[in-house]
Amino acid sequence: MVPDDLQLEEGDIVAVEASPGHDIGIVTLTGELVTLQMKKKKTDPEKTEFKKVYRKAKLSDIEKYVNAVDLEHKTMHGSRTAASDLHLQMKISDVEYQGDKTKAIFYYTADERVDFRQLIKVLADMFNVRIEMRQIGMRQEASRLGGIGSCGRELCCATWLTNFQSVSTNAARTQQLSLNPQKLAGQCSKLKCCINYENDCYLDTLKDQPDTNVLLKTKKGSARFMKSDILRNLMWYTYLDAPNNFICLTNQRVKEIMEMNQKNTLPEDLKDENTFEDNKADVAFNNETGYQEDSLTRFDQAPKNQNKRKTKRKKSRRKRPDKKN
Repeated sequence: MVPDDLQLEEGDIVAVEASPGHDIGIVTLTGELVTLQMKKKKTDPEKTEFKKVYRKAKLSDIEKYVNAVDLEHKTMHGSRTAASDLHLQMKISDVEYQGDKTKAIFYYTADERVDFRQLIKVLADMFNVRIEMRQIGMRQEASRLGGIGSCGRELCCATWLTNFQSVSTNAARTQQLSLNPQKLAGQCSKLKCCINYENDCYLDTLKDQPDTNVLLKTKKGSARFMKSDILRNLMWYTYLDAPNNFICLTNQRVKEIMEMNQKNTLPEDLKDENTFEDNKADVAFNNETGYQEDSLTRFDQAPKNQNKRKTKRKKSRRKRPDKKN
């Protein structure tokens, strides 16, 4: 709760109530945005008890807070050494000091239940602060530590993602991702949260895709499904007697052949005049893996304009007269 005589703006550093003592915080939202954020978090302001905001932080409060933050890294390494000496199966990933340096929260991860009563006594004697142990999950640990993902950007959980939803391998199968743990797992050793981002789009597109278990019958022979490009509505089939020859068809063409087969009618061939064809001059399509890749020799030849510039420079150097002193 904020006193009536205290006017706060975004970016203000304030001293807030803690148990025990006080902590330091930064104002991030004011006005109607606070109400909207509370509705999003499903927080009832009448039934929830809020911590009090005492005042704007003084210079002495900020200096004490900065000194406390500087101690966190050293404290974390010391606590890890203490836990290792006690042979505790736990990993202390982060330490957070309270703004008045009277309390420290130790965040740890563990696969099983850990008896850390002796560890608390050792840490209290070592750092002379009130100790609180808080267990977190692997995703919460990654969000606290931060880092750069395989996409080259900062981790979503460390920037904007607050709700961690479970990610299953079914979402990876739906998007036809390679079930390689090294590629699908994030820094938390769990499946990447971004796998869920486009999963709904793939599920909606798959509703219109024909049944892949049905064989397409033609006068040249039966063909079976091999792979598909879901978002482009493309499907690849091969004849049973020629499994290495991949034929690309649109979903509409596959449905037409299935309807013809239900009427006991066989088309001449899988292809028709509207059959999709890859542009082989620009992109080479790999029939085995299904991804597109540029030619590896595209860097071997220099651009034509660059060659012309080099020849012009050589000619100009030859035409220059020798300088005489």
